[in-house]
Amino acid sequence: MTRDTSEAYFFGYGSLVNRETHGFAQARPASLRGWRRVWRHTALRPVAYLTVVPDSATRIDGLIAAVPAEDWAALDEREGAYDRVAAAHQVDHGLPHRPEIAVYSIPEGKHGPPADTHPVLLSYLDVVVQGYLREFGEAGAARFFDTTDGWDAPVLDDRGAPRYPRHVPVDADARGFVNDRLRDRGVRLIEDS
Repeated sequence: MTRDTSEAYFFGYGSLVNRETHGFAQARPASLRGWRRVWRHTALRPVAYLTVVPDSATRIDGLIAAVPAEDWAALDEREGAYDRVAAAHQVDHGLPHRPEIAVYSIPEGKHGPPADTHPVLLSYLDVVVQGYLREFGEAGAARFFDTTDGWDAPVLDDRGAPRYPRHVPVDADARGFVNDRLRDRGVRLIEDS
């Protein structure tokens, strides 16, 4: 295969897996080798989000999509706390060509573990897992939990008044799936005040 430089793609591994959170119509399933998801927070955001960190033993599922007209500005703004990292050599996909592909990662030294003052939002987790259930089924959503570190993070139960800015309605099955996985991992829920 030859590298196609006429298109640039991103690899999404969190909320970008849920097609309802973006307008990238040509998104398709893919996997990323050499990275692992982890819950982290930055000084730029009051809550924890997913990022990826290098891990040679891990492969994660996600979606790739073309960046329209290679205009990264809107996507860079959406992913403001992250750096865009070249990853084409680590992404497996079904495209007939080899485009440039980037993944967003919070740089080492600019993130820390979640805490009560920087919890994971349950509304964010619901949206992410709903995307994995739709794209990869229950087995894929279970792999999401297995290939993500930081489940000792507190999770703020904001389902009653979602704080996640790209929150979309999540069905009862997805909420139940999340509840079961959090309970299995002994995740501590914080009541929203």
